[in-house]
Amino acid sequence: MRVFRQLDEIPSSLGVTVISIGNFDGVHCGHKTVLKEVVRRARELQASAVAVTFEPHPLRILRPESAPKLITPLAMKLELLESTGLDAVLAIPFTAEFSRKTPKEFAQQVIVERLKAKEVHEGANFHFGHKAEGTVDRLAQFGRELGFHVEIYREMRIRGDAVSSSRIRQLLQEANVSRARVLLGRIFSIIGTPARGRGYGSKYTVPTINLSSYDELIPANGVYVTHTRVGEERFESVTNVGVRPTFGEPSFAIESHLLNFHPLSLNESTRIEIEFLRRLRAEIKFPGPESLRRQIQQDVKHAQRYFALQKRLLAQNSAPASSHR
Repeated sequence: MRVFRQLDEIPSSLGVTVISIGNFDGVHCGHKTVLKEVVRRARELQASAVAVTFEPHPLRILRPESAPKLITPLAMKLELLESTGLDAVLAIPFTAEFSRKTPKEFAQQVIVERLKAKEVHEGANFHFGHKAEGTVDRLAQFGRELGFHVEIYREMRIRGDAVSSSRIRQLLQEANVSRARVLLGRIFSIIGTPARGRGYGSKYTVPTINLSSYDELIPANGVYVTHTRVGEERFESVTNVGVRPTFGEPSFAIESHLLNFHPLSLNESTRIEIEFLRRLRAEIKFPGPESLRRQIQQDVKHAQRYFALQKRLLAQNSAPASSHR
């Protein structure tokens, strides 16, 4: 998948396109449904399938005080978009100047002149152009005038929940990682590197690892059953998100205790990914380190039971069905 970070990077060899435009934060089930159709139609039309997004998120320029923390920072978003089968992503630098393009200018200059789009696929609540004045109805009107077709998708709902980035953010802020997983169509995870200052050598021999500062969306403070991937290895883990109040002055950390730990190679640039599977409890201030230690032992036992149950269910589901004569 090619990634273009400026409009003038788009080569003529890209040819005609089928596109979808949006922030795609989370690359959730709704996004993937639309993008699957974008890819299918592009193959039918012998066109390039392209997602158009913005960097940074427009609200970080227009209303920074209310801009959301991201479910998927750009690097992770690009990885997820690539998995849909797209040919290219255009990540338009969003600036105050760019925000002043009228809906008609955006349609003419970006959709037609730069991308040579034959089809544009959008959700019914899509808005674009200066002050978000462009709607899907106006987009369809521009399409009739400028020569592209607009396909509009109704809001997706799963078990009564609207599939949207804002709803997923709300669920994560409520610590409901299980429900967020349903709407995302995958486990919510964050990616970072080890915290600095731990004196890493050629081998890392402590089963607890802290993530470096992470500025985007994380679940509410608490203790979670997780998988922690360190480089290419994945460990069962229990992760605390919070300020560690038992130790006096609050100090925020994302700290994973690796259950099936063994010494491993690690440095300050090692990629760490934490997948949040289930919340065990809220963060609590304990009377002292000993009571905290006992609670951690209980957390570990709960997590071990969770993983054991998951393995039994996986074995049952993968076992061949018995035959009867």
